[in-house]
Amino acid sequence: MPSATKTTLAVLAAATMLAGVAAPVAAQQDPLTGELRIFLDTSNPAPRAAMEGMIARFQEMHPDLEIQTTIIDREAYKTQLRNFLTANAPDVATWHAGNRMAPYVEAGLFEDVSDLWDEEISRDLASTKGSMTMDGKQWGVPYTYYQWGVYYREDLFAQYGLSEPETWDDFKANCQTLLDNGVKCFAIGTKFLWTAAGWFDYVNLRTNGYEFHMDLTAGRVPWTDERVRATFANWRELIDMNAYIDNHTSYSWQEALPFMVQGDAAMYLMGNFVVAPLREAGLSDDQLGFFQFPAIDASIPMAEEAPTDTFHIPAQARNKDAARAFLRYVADAENQTIINAELGQLPINSRATIEDDEFLNEGFAMLSSAEGLAQFFDRDAPAEMAKAGMEGFQEFMVRPDNLDRILERLERVRQRVY
Repeated sequence: MPSATKTTLAVLAAATMLAGVAAPVAAQQDPLTGELRIFLDTSNPAPRAAMEGMIARFQEMHPDLEIQTTIIDREAYKTQLRNFLTANAPDVATWHAGNRMAPYVEAGLFEDVSDLWDEEISRDLASTKGSMTMDGKQWGVPYTYYQWGVYYREDLFAQYGLSEPETWDDFKANCQTLLDNGVKCFAIGTKFLWTAAGWFDYVNLRTNGYEFHMDLTAGRVPWTDERVRATFANWRELIDMNAYIDNHTSYSWQEALPFMVQGDAAMYLMGNFVVAPLREAGLSDDQLGFFQFPAIDASIPMAEEAPTDTFHIPAQARNKDAARAFLRYVADAENQTIINAELGQLPINSRATIEDDEFLNEGFAMLSSAEGLAQFFDRDAPAEMAKAGMEGFQEFMVRPDNLDRILERLERVRQRVY
């Protein structure tokens, strides 16, 4: 395990009180005692602060509880999760909904928490109950989701007379105008492969639709299928235009942000978590805009990516009573209002309040009218298939002529994995 950050929550609790955040009234009569160990993958500054604040408020509700928080870099967390669930498991751990939790449920490493999903929570979290359910049972609690879409420099669009595209042809025409004026269309960093998966997912959702996406990630469609090739053919139109920044395999998504901040690239296909660092880097809301990934085939209903983040209780947790109380607090409407305002994301709880933020409001409207909500390629596909797929997507962006070899390789993995 890498060097993890351990935080004493008594200090955070005091800081929260000084900041004027009132502690909720404890909902539990019997005092919680002992130690509650929480592992988080929220290592970036904004999510880390939101999670630490939430834990501090929970600490105030249960002063006799000793809480230890360990924060692990997200990429390292992915590779270490199974190890620490198996040996010396924490009491609570962050993870993701859908197929991403399936291997840990099937291995008996996550606790059944169906008892938490009473009538009230099932009603308030109804939009995601299906993604938390396996074998008719619930295995965690979701706390946030967020839209994906295209964030863009409104000032550059205005400078070159561009408008938000609604069709694929509009999208490519805007791109060509930008390139003609020495501006790359898209910032992206594919050093960590999931960013390329976002592009594959959206081009595929717009080429073939939501059900096809789900069938592909469930292994029911061969990678050599002509419909998959059609997705790559559409994507290649942008690659052949040199629409993406150069050397993107050298950058993480954060390291690619300066290209957009400095005006060297005009757009970024990303989750709404990109807004906070763009603002922190100096872009004003007057310079930033957002639009839905445009239609490619007008007959295909518009589905969206809405990855859902979750909390789980490991099966080997030692303080399951405190862990259950914590998950119930995670699901609380007031708590989800607070943390999602800090995350710049959307609460799951239907009784929570959405911050008056133009990007959140646009995202909420877009997701509310979506044909379906995908969990993102590396969450909807099993881990081995997701890894091979994302490696193939990155390779395709650099060497599109390798498509046949890439698809044949992915098909071999599909036949083995499923």
